[in-house]
Order: sequence, then C-alpha cells, then structure tokens
Amino acid sequence: MLAASGLALLAWTQVWVNVIVEQSGSAVHSLEVSGSTAAPGVTALALAGLALAGALSIAGPGIRVVLGLLQVLLGFSVCLSAILAVTDPAAASAGAVTDATGISGADSVVDAVASAAVTPWPFIALLAGVVMGGAGVGVLVTSRRWPGPTSRYQAVRFEAAESAESAEATDAGDSDAADVSAPERDAIDDWDGLSRGEDPTTPQ
Repeated sequence: MLAASGLALLAWTQVWVNVIVEQSGSAVHSLEVSGSTAAPGVTALALAGLALAGALSIAGPGIRVVLGLLQVLLGFSVCLSAILAVTDPAAASAGAVTDATGISGADSVVDAVASAAVTPWPFIALLAGVVMGGAGVGVLVTSRRWPGPTSRYQAVRFEAAESAESAEATDAGDSDAADVSAPERDAIDDWDGLSRGEDPTTPQ
C-alpha cells in the first residue's frame, strides 16, 4: 500500500500530457500538463492511501475490513482519474490551456487543441491504482489471520491473580505482623477520609 500510494503521488507530480494549442491569428502554444492539472484528485487519494496503511498497523479485525474496503475505493478512484486523462487528454488539459491562452469552455478548448500526446505517467498512476485496489482486496481476504495490536496500545493491563495456595501461604506467614501493624491505607481511603473531613496524615 505504501509503495503504490507513493508511486501514485510521484506520478501526480510529473507531466501527463504534451499539448499543442493553435489559435487563429496567434502563435502556437506548446504546453506540458502535469498530473496536478490533468487529475487533481490523485494527490488526495494517494495521501489517504498512505494514512490508511499506517492505520492498518494498529487496527483491530473489524476495522481492518472497513479499511480494506476504503483501500479498494481509493484504488478504483486513482484508476478512474488516470483513465479519464488517457482517454480524453484534451479535456484533461483544459485548465492549463485556459491559463495559457484565455480560452474557456470545454468545446472551445477541445477545438483549440491541435494535438495531445499522453506520456507514460498516467499509465504508471493507473498501475498504482490497480495495486492499491489489489492490496485492499488482500486486506479483506487475509485480515482475520493477522496478529492483533501489541499491548502498548492498550490502555488497561491485567495481571494474573495469585493462586489460592500462594495467597494462603502469604497470609499465614504474615499473620503475626498483621496483628501488630496498623491497617494499610490506599489513595481511595484517603480520598474517602477527606470527603468526611478527616486528615489523612493523622496516625490511625
């Protein structure tokens, strides 16, 4: 997931389409359209994939299923963005064409584009989306067999109770000392005493 999301993010920063724009009575414009213009949503999808991969490392079995479904949707969305840019590079370049020439409107931009050559980068983004979606399917299939999160993520820790025999032996060995020593107080007893107006520092 990390590799595929990183690859999609890298592809988004590269040139996706080389466009030649011709206007009557003006010079010919040669434009390089990056993925940020041709498929602006890819960056958010790739960053979401990176965050999702980190969340999987501490998620429980039920949450893993949800995250796996989200990963499949992210991969599908990256693939869709890349396919739209590949199948209609002129429309994907509309933002760059408008900024360079002032031409607005989808039909006017398409008419002004003389040629639009697609680079390998949208295909790389498409591959990254396929891998992201496949990774999500892998999570759905195998997440039940993953080890659970470690104890450092648990707010409460439990300790094994002493066996009855150990407790009896300890009580028998300390019975004389317990008879002559004052009863122990804990923080809860002190707070209860304060609520009744008692001074916990006064010897009992």
